[in-house]
Amino acid sequence: MIFLPIVAGFLLLAAPMAVSAARTLGLVVVLVQLLLGLMLFGQFQGTGSLEFTEHYRWISDYGIFYSLGVDGISLMIIMVIAVLFPVAFLLQWEGKSKGFWANLLLVQGAMVGAVAAADLILFYVFWELMLIPIFFMMGLYGGKDRIAATVKITIYTMAGSLLMFVAILALAVSYYNQFGEWSFALADLTQVTLSGSTAFWIFAAFMLAFAIKIPLFPLHTWLPDAYTEAPTAATFVLSAVMAKIGVYAVIRFILPVYPNEFIMYATPLLILGLIGMVYCGIAAIQQKDAKRMLAYSSASHLGLIAVGIFAMNTQAMVGSVYQIVAHAMATGMLFLLVGLLEERLGTREIDSLGGIAKVAPIYATFFAIAMLASVGLPGTNGFIGEFLIILGTFKYNVWLGVVAATTVLVGVSYILWMYQRVIFQKTNQLTEEFKDLNPREIIGLAPIVVLIIFMGVYPKPFIEKIEPTVENYIEIIERQSQAVVAEVRNDGGVNHDNR
Repeated sequence: MIFLPIVAGFLLLAAPMAVSAARTLGLVVVLVQLLLGLMLFGQFQGTGSLEFTEHYRWISDYGIFYSLGVDGISLMIIMVIAVLFPVAFLLQWEGKSKGFWANLLLVQGAMVGAVAAADLILFYVFWELMLIPIFFMMGLYGGKDRIAATVKITIYTMAGSLLMFVAILALAVSYYNQFGEWSFALADLTQVTLSGSTAFWIFAAFMLAFAIKIPLFPLHTWLPDAYTEAPTAATFVLSAVMAKIGVYAVIRFILPVYPNEFIMYATPLLILGLIGMVYCGIAAIQQKDAKRMLAYSSASHLGLIAVGIFAMNTQAMVGSVYQIVAHAMATGMLFLLVGLLEERLGTREIDSLGGIAKVAPIYATFFAIAMLASVGLPGTNGFIGEFLIILGTFKYNVWLGVVAATTVLVGVSYILWMYQRVIFQKTNQLTEEFKDLNPREIIGLAPIVVLIIFMGVYPKPFIEKIEPTVENYIEIIERQSQAVVAEVRNDGGVNHDNR
């Protein structure tokens, strides 16, 4: 699932073929990826450990290996990638160049590689590789302010990547000093003993790199411009998948290596997530551009996902992983639908729209389902994710739970307001000519609608895949907490004896 789309992407770039042939080949590749993803999901045992592992020598003298594995969390993100890319192809079918389709394939393979990597250098390579196609798509096919937006996201992501690379090297050197050999394998690096300022600065570098990618408040400022100016497919990739890989990296790479620092700074990071929810929610209300409103909405929901991670209990973390999937489907679908609106009407200004439900009932229905999943209506997958996160946040701290629960209402208000303005009200000269979804677009979106409802009424098969992995991470937190308590007691006993 890594090299098939990458090889196909380079083939599209190099081979002299018509755009229609390139587009068809790309669709075949992402459909094969979907089939492979379904097979992966069906065969995944949910043991809590890495499954489908691969381990090959790469730069073995320095402990660098091509090492892959899938756990319950990475499985869900890989499934999101596999399910959503065919939808992007079917809804972006017309008017795209060969390079556009090639970049979509390249970013798909790189994202699967980043999520499956079990070696930090391999993860870093795929992390960088997945950004390059997005830069090209934004710079070549974006809106009128695409260059400024591309420069901004480039500066942010390069800063984050540099911090992460320095942190990886510092961690590997620490491993070498303690064990006498090089290794970049995550399983080995969790054995490194770090303390004091060294542990703090390496933790901080990793955390900043991933916080930029999520993005966590106040590092979110690149997001509205990038999501607004990027072409619809790039916005779809950024919002539905790439931001989630930042969340995934916090769980997969920071928590097991720095459990002490993770526990120590969990509360301030959780509060930053809450602030991001409120700030971006209020900013969304003020937007007149539907796409920019969805950008702020996406940032607000990512704040909620971060809250679940830093609440440090099984319910909240399972909820965050579930919400990653739910948000990817709902927000990805909303961005694609707004993209269709812009293609057919030439605008996405909310004040210029209205009455879409009268001329395009199927479009309005699909938009409503995605919107309701986004706000967490019971019966949709968004409800399961939000419910578990808020439940876990209450378990962590009642007052923070109250804040998380009430701030969710902010999201409900602006998304319903936008729906009422765009979909209802009277048609105008512009919107009365709007064409409803065609069969290809309906076929593309229908599986997402089915999954939104299925995951909302029967979450068990998905939670069963996630929970064993999450429990392993929670066990690390509990073990570290007990060690800290024992150390404090021992210190107290020594001080008491001294007195």
